[in-house]
Amino acid sequence: MAASVPSFKLNTGANIPAIGLGTWQAKPGEVRQAVAHALKVGYRHIDGALCYQNEKEVGEGIADSGVPRSEIFLTSKVWSSYHDRVEECLDQTLSDLGTDYLDLYLVHWPVRLAPNGTHKLFPVKEDGSRNIDWEWDQAKTWEQMEAVLAKGKVKAIGISNCGIPIIEHLLKTAKVTPAANQIELHPYNPEHELIKYCQDKGILVQAYSPLGSTSSPLHKDDDLTAIAEKYKVSTAAVLLSWSVAKGVVVLPKSVTPSRIEANLHVIKLEKDEVEKLDKLAENGKQTRVNSPPWGSDFGFPHWYGPNNKDAPEGARILSQKA
Repeated sequence: MAASVPSFKLNTGANIPAIGLGTWQAKPGEVRQAVAHALKVGYRHIDGALCYQNEKEVGEGIADSGVPRSEIFLTSKVWSSYHDRVEECLDQTLSDLGTDYLDLYLVHWPVRLAPNGTHKLFPVKEDGSRNIDWEWDQAKTWEQMEAVLAKGKVKAIGISNCGIPIIEHLLKTAKVTPAANQIELHPYNPEHELIKYCQDKGILVQAYSPLGSTSSPLHKDDDLTAIAEKYKVSTAAVLLSWSVAKGVVVLPKSVTPSRIEANLHVIKLEKDEVEKLDKLAENGKQTRVNSPPWGSDFGFPHWYGPNNKDAPEGARILSQKA
């Protein structure tokens, strides 16, 4: 079954399976079984992060599966409170996963959290807001990413949650162009301009939350349900197929065995069907699922609602307002 999963190429020349299992918000006790099941039914791509606080279980699931490490594309991410200690964060991840290398290592968010003894992952100020170090230059983080790449601890490095202005800043001093940019992506948040920008630069786009959210009206959208009915598949299958048709890796998260299996299968959509889904957000449906309180749009034009119209006072708006 693994052979039927399409794959794309990174700018390193490595192949990456177009469908991976996301492990964000997978609860303790669930993720081990989910990872093992996914690998047994044909997944060869697992996406994790130190911040998910479940990497030991992910490693156990990999061991349980019996699938050789060499056959698995394994991704993790450096967390924001480790931007001045990238290798330390990586070593913790490698230890937890029970492996000596990653296939892809990403900068989880393009912002540093300054440790102050309040919380290891989410240090806060006295008012409860995140203790963000806005003076920290992301180029310093990227320099450390390049260093762990050079050591062979990771086979490729990339970014996550980065809009165009942040990528442009990194590329001014980067010796290595990011291999990937992992972003929230689905027809209600299509990021057309960013996808084109990344693909023009040889940066592979990866989609987290590719199905929107469970409560999202996306799954009841008339255009989407009509396509699903035509092919006699679920709306989830159409959404995953839409991203893959655009050359985007999808990372659906599930701990339910039947859904894990179903998410492994994509269909070939007609060009006009892809274009129809491309336009859904234009009709007043632009919606993000995930906009944590960082106090910045990170260069995304619709972080705080369409055209950032709901941006709070004092937010760092890097994108151009329409």
